[in-house]
Amino acid sequence: MKTDFSVDIAGILLQNPVMNASGTFELEYCQELIDISRLGAFVPKSTTRKSRDGNPQPRIYEVRRGVINRIGLENKGVDNFVEEKLPAIYQLITGTKVILIVSVAGESIKDYLETAAILQLASRGRISALEINVSCPNVSNGMVFGSNPDLLFDLVSVLRQVIDLPLIIKLTPNIKKISLAAKAAVSAGADALSLINTIKAKALIKRSLYAGQWIEGGLSGPAIKKISLRKVREVSESVDVPLIAMGGISDTEDALEFLRIKNVWAVAVGTANFIYPSTMTDIIDGLGRYLKENKYSNMAEFKAKELVKGAL
Repeated sequence: MKTDFSVDIAGILLQNPVMNASGTFELEYCQELIDISRLGAFVPKSTTRKSRDGNPQPRIYEVRRGVINRIGLENKGVDNFVEEKLPAIYQLITGTKVILIVSVAGESIKDYLETAAILQLASRGRISALEINVSCPNVSNGMVFGSNPDLLFDLVSVLRQVIDLPLIIKLTPNIKKISLAAKAAVSAGADALSLINTIKAKALIKRSLYAGQWIEGGLSGPAIKKISLRKVREVSESVDVPLIAMGGISDTEDALEFLRIKNVWAVAVGTANFIYPSTMTDIIDGLGRYLKENKYSNMAEFKAKELVKGAL
């Protein structure tokens, strides 16, 4: 029996439910390390309307079971992205079934709207969706929209009026009730949600040139998995749209934990890619074996039989 583990996210068919978290995997650097044609989707690093230099050093620090980063959305801006980055990505994924989802960040509704509109115009049918990053804790206004449901509703409403591409809103865990943000985004027209982004954290640097300094930024990696599971479960019970789950996923068992949650149809791998670039393809192989061993013909059958129920 052939196992089909394709999934539908907001009307987009992915060949499997595994993708990278934005900013953790660059095709041009990793194409020699893994077979990128096997990914369900690829999400480039967030792009902004204008170029950003990012935060000063130190920017990244490894802690026990995780990493704290404060990169600050460094990028060359959307015009450069369209002129240089997109053609390179298209060249690498042309002829494959890999779906392209582009991540957009900004500091104002105008920023987000202009960037999204430029990408939509440049897409020519090759960008399948936009991920709207309202959750970066490392820029001055990066988390304002994600932590304020009213502002988030306004942002998504404006985008929805102009943007025809599916909108995936990336939620922040740094909010008391993430379900309120999820409801606001969906009621304003979001097609899907991705969660969670990094968790605000602080550490005293004990080594390197910056020893003795504090670093404050976003914590990612296995250390945040249990928190992510809690947040994803909360959102899954509050809205009825496809969810892309992330936060500490390092292997097939981690991926299965999230995929057993209601409405979670895909998972994204982040920090683990820095350690083992093959993590995503290893998970794809592992999911395929699991479905075959349990005689599931597709992901819908898996979810129907293994959905985890219970109180949050």
